[in-house]
Amino acid sequence: MSQYAADAPRVLRDFLTYISTIQGKSSKTAHEYYLDLRLFFRVLKHNKGLVPKDLPLDQIPIEDIDIDFLRDVTLSDAYDYLEYMSGERPTQQNSTATDFGLSGTSRARKVSAIRAFFRYLTDKRHLLDSNPVSNLESPTIRKTLPVYLTTDDSVRLLEAVQGEYAERDYCILTFFLNCGLRVSELVGLNLTDFQGDTVRVLGKGNKERTVYLNQACKAALEQYLPKRITPHEKDKNALFISRNRNRINVQTVKWLVKKHLGQAGLDTQKYSAHKLRHTAATLMYQNGVDIRTLQNILGHTSVNTTMIYTHIEDSSLREAAAKNPLASVKPSRKQETDKEEGSTG
Repeated sequence: MSQYAADAPRVLRDFLTYISTIQGKSSKTAHEYYLDLRLFFRVLKHNKGLVPKDLPLDQIPIEDIDIDFLRDVTLSDAYDYLEYMSGERPTQQNSTATDFGLSGTSRARKVSAIRAFFRYLTDKRHLLDSNPVSNLESPTIRKTLPVYLTTDDSVRLLEAVQGEYAERDYCILTFFLNCGLRVSELVGLNLTDFQGDTVRVLGKGNKERTVYLNQACKAALEQYLPKRITPHEKDKNALFISRNRNRINVQTVKWLVKKHLGQAGLDTQKYSAHKLRHTAATLMYQNGVDIRTLQNILGHTSVNTTMIYTHIEDSSLREAAAKNPLASVKPSRKQETDKEEGSTG
């Protein structure tokens, strides 16, 4: 918890320790909970007039948050917070061209953090007599079909890779398109994770899974490794290395994917690194991989999450039927007239 011990109040540090050690949440999940709850506390202090009105929200201290403060939290406070999230919160904190209002998915995650925190205070620590947010509902999340590249577009993307780090970037794109990795999973890969034609992947919640490498992945890896930048000692086992000799990070991977998408003439607003994961899943399903196998490949806890790719297939079949050159041919007026005369005769 050292990365946020400086400003996290004791009650929050205890909660983060609980979800990490007892519930087994990953350090990434714990850090996201910290960020979400820190913002929640800041909005509460601002709304309650406990700090100067002109103090920027992201500069409001939270060290003084204690159980007496939390005892006064109401469901209305949580609603006010979510209203701010949906209307006033910048989507990009350091950009002058940002939009405002977080998506339903982002707000749902913040609701989850708040509910988990107050359940801990009420049910585990018994520091509160009642849970003020027990009736707090998550925002409705509109389900949409994942966006993905076609096979031709995927090949086009790979063929467009060029530049000083072409071998590394080509290998990254190949792993996305063939293995369906999350960005966080890809940057976490180590040389020691590979054995024969398999790689061990550390997914959400620190859950490990084995992913098999096809010929394209093995060829891309063999091409990249001789060109791999010598890393600093602390990152000596990292598979993908940045130009600064560190393990490549999530933001760099997202940036380089966008760069190569643009070089390939593909829509950088529509496609992203995560869309390459959808591409891998969709192409595998469309080419005969069953849903349970796909669930294991993607590392989904529930098969219900994977089922969305069956809807993509349905959509593709419908689109294929519509594109049949005979799809617009309709009965002629004469045929309709003959039919009517036949039915009356």
